[in-house]
Amino acid sequence: MSQKNYSRIIGTGRYLPEKIVTNVDLEKKVDTSDAWIRERTGIEQRHIAADDQTTCDLAEQASLKALEMAEIEASEIDLIIVATTTPDKTFPSTACLLQQRLAIHGCPAFDIQAVCSGFVYALSVADQFIKTGMAKCVLVVGSETLSRITNWSDRNTCVLFGDGAGAVLLQASEEAGILSTHIHADGQYEDLLHVPSGVSKLPKTDSIEERTMAMRGNEVFKMAVNTLSRIAKETLDANGLQKEDIDWLVPHQANLRIINGTAKKLKLSPEQAVVTVHKHANTSSASVPMALDEAIRDGRIQRGHMLLLEAFGGGFTWGSALIRY
Repeated sequence: MSQKNYSRIIGTGRYLPEKIVTNVDLEKKVDTSDAWIRERTGIEQRHIAADDQTTCDLAEQASLKALEMAEIEASEIDLIIVATTTPDKTFPSTACLLQQRLAIHGCPAFDIQAVCSGFVYALSVADQFIKTGMAKCVLVVGSETLSRITNWSDRNTCVLFGDGAGAVLLQASEEAGILSTHIHADGQYEDLLHVPSGVSKLPKTDSIEERTMAMRGNEVFKMAVNTLSRIAKETLDANGLQKEDIDWLVPHQANLRIINGTAKKLKLSPEQAVVTVHKHANTSSASVPMALDEAIRDGRIQRGHMLLLEAFGGGFTWGSALIRY
């Protein structure tokens, strides 16, 4: 009797808050322009959570859509992992709050914090649980309310970020799904992209800059392009595959130039890269699962296609997943 030790995607879902802030809206707040933002990033708008909307609220809506696609009951889930850098509370974890919303009792639930690489990290952890037989059905969610840690007076960062959530349901299968995952980090680059203070590291002053994202854009851009190209090669080499074997690149949605640069190095056409950044900006851990869900639902990604998921984020962290959908 063969073992069910592969992780297969059986459902995906995404959710974006109703409020939309366009580039033109931001022109009225900071010294920037719609044309400059589009040219430099590809972003046209971002969705912003309502004041009474939390990361868990967004995660719940994305999860319900994934459950609906998978046609399973929430009670079948035996592990919940939420990737987020903007949790509802210091504790309990957003995963525990989501577990409560879905009326699931007893299974493990925990958060992962790897910023923009969070979903790929969470996917990797979920895959290990399924491979070892410790879980059979895992809900993996990337959910963020980055607007809460955005300085809306800083033109270098406020144009880049938005809120959203994406969810994926993985099920144990005899058929190969996730072929491999690769995750990395290098903390020496902490200051290039970070929030200066937190729970234990208290703000030095009352300034908003101490409590919101700070980024050295040019350095981050260069590191991201080079690192994503490297991890793509690492992933293909680990599976004995060539660039031509990839059907779809499903990248972190941070910047259109980074996405196009990565696709070009993989010898993929621009059409083979799933791009959603123009619709919702950088939603950190939510961006990869949201892009995946969109491409599955609109029919671009079909069963049997080979997918390369990859992300790069603060830390720095980076990761990839090679998936036969």
